[in-house]
Amino acid sequence: MKNDIDIDITIPSHTRYLRMIGRIGEKVAEELDCPKDTREALSCQLAVVLTEGLVNAIKHASRADPDKEIHIRINVSDKNLVVRIYDNGVGFDLDSIPTPNFSPHGLEEKGRGIFILRSLMDTVKYKRSDGGNVLEMKKKLA
Repeated sequence: MKNDIDIDITIPSHTRYLRMIGRIGEKVAEELDCPKDTREALSCQLAVVLTEGLVNAIKHASRADPDKEIHIRINVSDKNLVVRIYDNGVGFDLDSIPTPNFSPHGLEEKGRGIFILRSLMDTVKYKRSDGGNVLEMKKKLA
């Protein structure tokens, strides 16, 4: 079986859709043609990546305005899994987000989501695209 999946979803900018999108990510990973332990790990990772990416888009780009929309695209080929989250916010410089301070006395909120994305995916990019922004995350499968 070949891994060839392309899912395109648009949702209102509201946190009530986080669980649904996370579950879609889990189901996508569960259908991949790869060893069972790899599928299980990818299922959890994809749910987390989608949730963290969407939380950032809802909180920062859309300012939690449910009248705004967020677009999600999941592409899977035999070699790569690519998640793109599109928003219409002002954007930010991904490289300016510091690694969070994880010491017991200095736990910072800022940057934890980006840290998680970078830890779970092979590449994470954020750039302007078609009048908006796109968070692009890739994971090699082969």
